[in-house]
Amino acid sequence: MTEAATLPLGASRLGLGVAGDAAISRAVAVEAPVALEFNGVGYAVMMASPHDLEDYACGFALSEGLVGAVDEIGEIIVHEAPGGWIVRVSLPHERMEPVIARARSRVSESSCGLCGMDSIEQVLRPLPAIRARIATSREAIARALAELADHQPLGRETGAMHAAAFCTPDGAILAVAEDVGRHNALDRLIGTLARRRIDPTQGFLLLSARCSFELVEKAVRAGCPLLVTISAPTTLAVDRARQAGLALVALARSDSALVFTDPANVLGTAPGADHGL
Repeated sequence: MTEAATLPLGASRLGLGVAGDAAISRAVAVEAPVALEFNGVGYAVMMASPHDLEDYACGFALSEGLVGAVDEIGEIIVHEAPGGWIVRVSLPHERMEPVIARARSRVSESSCGLCGMDSIEQVLRPLPAIRARIATSREAIARALAELADHQPLGRETGAMHAAAFCTPDGAILAVAEDVGRHNALDRLIGTLARRRIDPTQGFLLLSARCSFELVEKAVRAGCPLLVTISAPTTLAVDRARQAGLALVALARSDSALVFTDPANVLGTAPGADHGL
């Protein structure tokens, strides 16, 4: 079964270094929870593009060591479910021991899965609503972007590190964390803010990463009212941000940025601005 890997999404171009605000449509990568079941036993829920899921299930079974060859994989049935997809795979009974062991322990061995979650409903559980409000501006975002490189010593040295920064409403960077994983970098930053008693509700987050839904959820749970990312978001990231009342700005560059949702108008561009799905 092949589903769309991208969807057109409305956004507002926000002029930073180059003037010119405009409403646009942009292709955004689709991200969805995909539940993998083997012989009826839930194994994992992964965040993935929902196209060519039969190929994905085969590769997953092989890379996880559940089978030694593709010929051991039987029927693969893909079902669309509320909020995502379920892929049911048939394996020989003698190959089920690791599947059953995982079902008992619910320990994730993969950084791209969702630890301990075996249903789409668990992945899409409601988020707390953002209560904090700040007043910031395009100038503040431009300032933070311009200064971020000065706070990335590991990134300059390796060229392989993501950065997560916490910024004041006027764009001054108060703290930065770096890590090879974008999720890890944000986790480190949230820990730094907590240990330094810096309130994440009083500024915004800036990430040198693609905006996946996990990063949106981490920002929401930290209570931060605005998330800015240098790369593009996924459809699920935008949807979850809108549901929680998080302002989301992505593809932030020196000349422009895209405002995907800003329900509280923290950027002061339009009352109740929301450019979600």
